[in-house]
Amino acid sequence: MEFLVHLVVFLALTLHLGDSQISGDPEELLNWCIDSDNHKSHPGPEDQLHGQCTPWKERSCCTYGTTYKAHTSNMYNFEVNHCTDVQSMSDKCRKHFTQELCFFECEPNVGPWTQKVKMKTRRERFFNVPLCASDCEVWFSACQDDYTCTDNWMLNFRWKDGKNYCPPESSCKKFRQIYKNAAEFCEKVWDHSWKYTADTEPCMRIWFNGTAGNPNEYVAKLRIEELEAMWSHSSSTALSVIVIFISIVISTLVL
Repeated sequence: MEFLVHLVVFLALTLHLGDSQISGDPEELLNWCIDSDNHKSHPGPEDQLHGQCTPWKERSCCTYGTTYKAHTSNMYNFEVNHCTDVQSMSDKCRKHFTQELCFFECEPNVGPWTQKVKMKTRRERFFNVPLCASDCEVWFSACQDDYTCTDNWMLNFRWKDGKNYCPPESSCKKFRQIYKNAAEFCEKVWDHSWKYTADTEPCMRIWFNGTAGNPNEYVAKLRIEELEAMWSHSSSTALSVIVIFISIVISTLVL
């Protein structure tokens, strides 16, 4: 009987291998807007988007109002310029964080990397999105002489009165002192939202020419093909386990 209990547990785990995936529908995953306070429920065209967010105008999860706030205010009350006592963030560095925020608010192709979370401003986040190395390198190069006080901006800040402050006993240092290289920076700064990926592999672009279409759609399609292969394998494994389980139960009853 104890063996059967263990087998049931194993079967349950096998049948739930895909629980972390937000959806099993490929079309849905290619048109996914993160569930948050600012995202639209479904992607679609916009007459106009503001500033650096314009590449997403033809199909976006953001509105003009959201993109305007991304350029003119501290969205989510988060201050990227948190080391002003030492030095204010440079315009070139802030520009890259604004561009990355445009991706977060507007990109409709992150479904294959989206997971459920419990946060005040969002119910979902993307995780390990493959970021093209060249985009990451340019971003880090622009910010390496700017200042921060922690490596993980999603987890490590102290929040008071709805605003983020440097962790106790931390000190502001240059990005290149906090992060050993661009890869570590891009992967750690937003708690592994990004995965540093060689340009020779399928990878997402933060910067692209919107008039030529969104190159990230192709990357998402490739990822979905990988997921479908994984789901197919998991289903076959689960079916095999079910057959074995039924056979053992029948044998036990007969004995």
